[in-house]
Amino acid sequence: MSTIKEKVAQLNQMILGGEIREAFEQFYHPEVRMQENDAPIVEGKDANREREKDFVSKIIEFRGAEVKEVAVGPESSMVVWHYDFTHADYGVRNYTQVCLQDWKDGRIISERFIYVN
Repeated sequence: MSTIKEKVAQLNQMILGGEIREAFEQFYHPEVRMQENDAPIVEGKDANREREKDFVSKIIEFRGAEVKEVAVGPESSMVVWHYDFTHADYGVRNYTQVCLQDWKDGRIISERFIYVN
């Protein structure tokens, strides 16, 4: 059985490799709750799958992503990312994001994204 630390490392590598949708299917719990900053919480894997598909489909140019920091606890993890891309809805985005993850049954049950700059 993989530890949360191993799963976070694999999830991050999949994201860096452009396998965002595949990573979502593999590492997210059916009852996942996701929240962007102070936006309303999106409940359930189906709703979040659609949200992810919409977001990814509107990336016009992807210039890079980098994992800056990772912290892992018994049932939680935190990843600090730096992203640089252009999005159809949001324009040029070059920012740091803190990703807070709670795990249940070996999958992410709750995830909150906080944009630092």
